[in-house]
Amino acid sequence: MIRTIGFVLSLLILSSPVLADKNQEKRDKIQKMRQDVLTRLYKEKPSVKDEIAKAEGYAVFSNIGVNIIFFSAGGGSGIVKDMKNGAETYMNMGQAGVGLGLGVKDFRAVFVFHKRDALDSFIESGWDFGGEADAAAKSGDKGGEGSASGTVVNGVSLYQLTETGLALSATLNGTKYWKSDKLNNK
Repeated sequence: MIRTIGFVLSLLILSSPVLADKNQEKRDKIQKMRQDVLTRLYKEKPSVKDEIAKAEGYAVFSNIGVNIIFFSAGGGSGIVKDMKNGAETYMNMGQAGVGLGLGVKDFRAVFVFHKRDALDSFIESGWDFGGEADAAAKSGDKGGEGSASGTVVNGVSLYQLTETGLALSATLNGTKYWKSDKLNNK
């Protein structure tokens, strides 16, 4: 019995650095995704760089969504940056919806928070609910995309970039954003 307890404790002690390294890898991956998305967004829409510089903060998320006939689901992760104090908050996202659609879509979303209460509310509450009409056919640099989604929270601009996928949908989505306990505890 004592050997078993000792073995379990040894595994826990040895796995602790591995978990820390995995979390750092995830943070590094999110940081790289953010930089890549902002570089692309600034190239496609240069005015956003100045918009972000003047904003209270911004968030960048990577999301993969799937539409199967009457149901849609998605998930991803991202980071929120407070432009006034430099704080960064890692977050997760989950999405579910109903409506007519079929396909898979890998996209990036950038939120620009123009009001302090919108930024604080997003970090603390994180709900975003809205309808979406979408048509995308893209693979790498080939293809086109089109999307229309409303700004749900007052004082927030939303930019969406499609990475890859093929989707045709009209859905009513509920999206939840929440702080990542694992990635924010360094």
